[in-house]
Amino acid sequence: MRPSSPARAGRREWLGLAVLLLPTLLIVMDLTVLHLAVPHLSADLEPSSAQLLWIVDIYGFLIAGSLITMGNLGDRIGRRRLLLAGAAAFGFASVLAAFAPTAELLIASRALLGVAGATLMPSTLALIRTIFQDPAQRSVAIGIWVSGFSAGSAIGPLIGGALLEYFWWGSVFLLGVPVMLLLLVLGPLLLPEARDPGAGRLDLTSAALSLAAVLLVIFGVKHSAQTGLDASAALTTLAGLALGAVFVRRQRRLADPLIDLRLFRIPAFSASLAIYTLGVFVSFGAFLFIAQYLQLVVGLSPMQAGLWSVPGALASIAGSNVAPVLARHLRPAYVVAGGLALAALGFALMVPIGTASLGLVVAGWSIISLGFGLTFTISTDLVVGSAPPERAGAASAITETGAELGGALGIAVLGTLGMAVYRGRVAATLPPDTPSAAAAAAQDTLGTVVAQAARLPDGVGDALLAAARAAFTQGLQLLALIAAVVMAGLVVVALVMLRDVAIGGEPAAHMDDHAPPAGEPHHQLESTETPA
Repeated sequence: MRPSSPARAGRREWLGLAVLLLPTLLIVMDLTVLHLAVPHLSADLEPSSAQLLWIVDIYGFLIAGSLITMGNLGDRIGRRRLLLAGAAAFGFASVLAAFAPTAELLIASRALLGVAGATLMPSTLALIRTIFQDPAQRSVAIGIWVSGFSAGSAIGPLIGGALLEYFWWGSVFLLGVPVMLLLLVLGPLLLPEARDPGAGRLDLTSAALSLAAVLLVIFGVKHSAQTGLDASAALTTLAGLALGAVFVRRQRRLADPLIDLRLFRIPAFSASLAIYTLGVFVSFGAFLFIAQYLQLVVGLSPMQAGLWSVPGALASIAGSNVAPVLARHLRPAYVVAGGLALAALGFALMVPIGTASLGLVVAGWSIISLGFGLTFTISTDLVVGSAPPERAGAASAITETGAELGGALGIAVLGTLGMAVYRGRVAATLPPDTPSAAAAAAQDTLGTVVAQAARLPDGVGDALLAAARAAFTQGLQLLALIAAVVMAGLVVVALVMLRDVAIGGEPAAHMDDHAPPAGEPHHQLESTETPA
């Protein structure tokens, strides 16, 4: 008998998607506005350098480390329930952070924000999987969801800058309170509850292992990016990898694991996850240098740099929403590969840039963003759509964890390569009459050179600044070349690994070849449209 067509979403479901965009926008905005507030809170709270690093990093650390556990928890207790609980905790922690009287309390508040944030992202993506049963509609919904990241990154600095212009540094954290209150009011009215009724208890040992492994790896990677690859960074990263290996071995033995390793045997899942993670790896590493190029090389103010990044955000939104339309007429492999090819072209445009190539960099980044909008929408859809519905929360958490790890590695690996080129070129091209103190500072960061050059005699300061800017531009050229090559390689991966994959392919057909042992039944998703 021919299977019936999946139910199509109506007005209520699309309104529910609008509700799910709220935490997506907020989390990205919360990541961006803190950097604007750092000078203000530093003057007020006077944190030590170590405390300031923890204020900035603890949020991302705990989001990354908690995602897998929270995704599985949502599958067990209900994704809407976890989303609303996380929203309440996020709003409470936002108030604590806004009025934190000491650096220690701000660090604790940011830690709570990270744990709460980890409940939001996998819940939103998993609920999209539940709400939109029709594959074509789900692709459109995920495209809109991906757009939320670009919109948040574009409007976050603008709103944050406006708040800091008129209010104290804590005002940027209060952005989360009305958003979360709105989510708490509308969520029970518009979002269905969904969970896996056959899921066993949450394995706390696996949860602790996943948290420790991800935290140690990301801490080690970030430490190496900030201070270089020393013994501390190496040992921390190796310890995280070792715990990760123990975690994987434990999952193989559990009847109800935290991560179903059979998912990685599905080509659509594993290939799409790899493409998404490597895409984030490249984009984070490159954008770190592009943002500095706009301000420290071209000489734009932070507000001007933010405005010049808007075309890239708009291109990403366009790509995210065009991708589902293209997927109706083309195979996912072609849409993903086309997006990656555009990204490769955008990076190739930036390879020959000079110290005054603002137009070329903005054009290149806009093309890259358009390509990533196409690629990330379809690859995310394939990851979530290829997993069984009852594992949607866990699959969503794996996607977000891959993005967090890819971003951290991109900043560390590509950032380290770019800085190595910068320091090498600066050392080779320093003006002969540069004072020794300024010469040593020049090999630290370009920001240090900009500050030092203003204190030197005009001729010496200008020559030093020109040499440093040229060296930094060469570092960006290398990153653009590496990124173009990686994107071109991923085009081949997409065409080969995804050639037989279709949007909305029945995941059970893929999973049957790797069915659980006798006595381990497949579970059906429990979903209800009525408020809990």
